[in-house]
Amino acid sequence: MKKIIVFTGLMALVCLTSCTSKKEEKEEVEKFTVTNPVRIDTSFTKEYVSQIRSVRNIELRAQEKGFLQNIYVDEGQFVKKGQLLFKIMPNMYQAELLKAQSEQKSAEIELQNSKLLADKNIVSKNELSVAQAKLQSAKAEVSLAKLHLSFTEIRAPFDGTIDRIPLKLGSLIDEGELLTSLSDNSQMFAYFNVSEPEYISYETNIKDRADNKVNLVLANGDIFKEKGNVEVIESEFNNETGNIAFRARFPNSGKLLRNGETGQVQMNVPLKNAIVIPQKATYEIQDKKYVFVVGKDSKVSSREITITGEIPDLYVIKSGITENDRILLEGVQKVKENDKIKFDYESPKEVINHLRLKAE
Repeated sequence: MKKIIVFTGLMALVCLTSCTSKKEEKEEVEKFTVTNPVRIDTSFTKEYVSQIRSVRNIELRAQEKGFLQNIYVDEGQFVKKGQLLFKIMPNMYQAELLKAQSEQKSAEIELQNSKLLADKNIVSKNELSVAQAKLQSAKAEVSLAKLHLSFTEIRAPFDGTIDRIPLKLGSLIDEGELLTSLSDNSQMFAYFNVSEPEYISYETNIKDRADNKVNLVLANGDIFKEKGNVEVIESEFNNETGNIAFRARFPNSGKLLRNGETGQVQMNVPLKNAIVIPQKATYEIQDKKYVFVVGKDSKVSSREITITGEIPDLYVIKSGITENDRILLEGVQKVKENDKIKFDYESPKEVINHLRLKAE
């Protein structure tokens, strides 16, 4: 019985020793892949918060005081240029026009009489001139009365969409009071702010780009189907933010975009001599990104890096590492600070080519 127990114990010891040896052997032979950052000329897509505005957006206000007699449109309705939108009670202005027309008629008769008398030398030429001046004044009053009467009809100055109508029929309107807003949404502007370094890169490399097209990411994450065109850059930088405003124009044939929307403009930003690394070589702690740098003694140490942009599978590095640093490519979750590792080196060119093949 004792022999059996001793034999069993020896077997267990042998198995334990064997398993331990295999585990240690496995840990010893495990190798990691190491590479370098690489410096290249490239470009990346960056997103900028943007404010979307109609090409034309105006407030329609009353030009005369009176009661709102008619509303011919509804909120959100598309209207054509010249279409009648509102009418302010015109009675008083119609009366003014009739009065002015009557005075004009009287002045015309007076001028005719003065001409007859002047031809017979009964009245002087000065009196004839006075009669002519009275007629001109009367005609001016008629034109003014017609203008005031026309102000009682508010028409669309261009094709567009009606906004909210705050007043109701019968409301007493003061001169200058807001009736509604009108937006021409056939094309839209997207305004976004670009930093000074990005602006300089954009301007100095504009000849190297095929075009200056941009995309628009909508609030729900969808990309707007039509591309925009950067057409205006403001003349001055904002002293507080250090940014300058760009304006892109987007066609809006489907009328999806409306004045006041927000979104993100995706713009291609060219980079010269940019340092890039594979995204999988990084890890994140509290919104900060790190890589493991492999020293001459084969020990790994964490290094915080700053990202300036993203390319598919790659990060563009602003600071933290250089192309001379060796970084851990794979296994960043398996090592810890000051671990000594065995590794195989893979050139950055091969790494990037593999990433591209994987993406394809």
